[in-house]
Amino acid sequence: MSAAVATQPLVLAGGTITQVTPAFCNASGLSPFVKLGDRVTIGGEHGAPSQLGEVIRLEEAQVTIKTFQEPITAGLGAKAWKMGQAAIYPHPSWKGHVFNALGIPIGEDVSLAHGDQPAFPDRNAPSALRRQRINAPIKTGVRAVDLFTPICLGQRIGIFAGSGVGKSTLLAMLSRAQGFDTVVIALVGERGREVREFLEDTLGESRERVIAVVSTGDESPMMRRLAPKTATCIAEYFRDRGDKVLLIVDSITRFAHAAREVALAAGEPPVARGYTPSVFSNLPNLLERAGPGEIGTGSITGIYSVLVDGDDHNDPIADSIRGTLDGHIVLERSIADQARYPAINVMTSISRLAQHAWTPEETTLIGKLRSLIARFEDTRDLRLMGGYRTGSDVELDKAIEIVPRLFDALKQSPPDPQSTDAFQEVARALQNAAAAAGAPPPQQQQ
Repeated sequence: MSAAVATQPLVLAGGTITQVTPAFCNASGLSPFVKLGDRVTIGGEHGAPSQLGEVIRLEEAQVTIKTFQEPITAGLGAKAWKMGQAAIYPHPSWKGHVFNALGIPIGEDVSLAHGDQPAFPDRNAPSALRRQRINAPIKTGVRAVDLFTPICLGQRIGIFAGSGVGKSTLLAMLSRAQGFDTVVIALVGERGREVREFLEDTLGESRERVIAVVSTGDESPMMRRLAPKTATCIAEYFRDRGDKVLLIVDSITRFAHAAREVALAAGEPPVARGYTPSVFSNLPNLLERAGPGEIGTGSITGIYSVLVDGDDHNDPIADSIRGTLDGHIVLERSIADQARYPAINVMTSISRLAQHAWTPEETTLIGKLRSLIARFEDTRDLRLMGGYRTGSDVELDKAIEIVPRLFDALKQSPPDPQSTDAFQEVARALQNAAAAAGAPPPQQQQ
């Protein structure tokens, strides 16, 4: 049984379109039979194609419907039919394929199998008291991440950056991390030309374990709002099978933008920079679904990119997401301007579960490196003006000697080999740089 047939009720309830606007339409006669979130079809008379929509507002006399395709082609007097609750039917054979936000394969002439059990895009998160504990670190293959913001299985972490700073490239590098059985990627509001580049060039051989859910920037806000929910729904299916799942959403900010458009069409008042109250409740509802599963299941490790408007890391969406996730990686434009990629600011990035990944010795080492980086960055202007003489401060001399070499050791691009042991690789790079400069290795200067 196909997903389309399985979601249709046995008895159809219908209504009539009474108002059409560029953003939504209203229908009378459906109010007693539907609830918020139900799917409906509108139009389709006289051989014309029908459109799929969702009930976003419910009143006694009418319902407000927003369609998944734009523009709305139905006219006044057209019929609206209830379709019931949304559901998809994931299957293991979906790996290696691309789907739209509705869970329909795209760009491929292939018939995929459907599972037996429905999965709902608006599913609740697992019970807090029945979830497994997080304590297993995993290597991402990106040295800067494994060194300063290590990630554990079941952790949720955000990549915060402005446009053009390299967050999509970093996400692509993280998607190749080993140790995951399944990778689910949601591309939300992306440029259409970048989708094939990401899937074919960046993922490469690892694509066979990847399920991609794509909603490009030219699609309706309903599709962009649904895409990360569908991706999370698919990830939950594989998690419940016992898989270690990596879920990547690029970007969660565009999901918030789409949710804002839908909420405004439903009549919600804006409260912060145009965002409506429901946006700030939708975000944790979505993000909490990732993480460790209940005992006996797998886990979903969530990596979410956050596009900060105007490089303002304290905008309402970034602030709300930062408080929900288990850590954040901050990309800085000033670091990217120095051609240091990934452009991670290790001083403002943090993993709240790092204690499960570092040994006591590594924790001490990272603390010392952070201290040296802080001294190096705080005195940058002073040194550029020539206001510091070598030998005046032993700790600063050590920072000047080590930090530039550390920054060079952390540089990494997608064609580079994946890191297998970040600590050992960085230590070797520092020693080689010291030997090439004719100076003793850093550990001999202490």
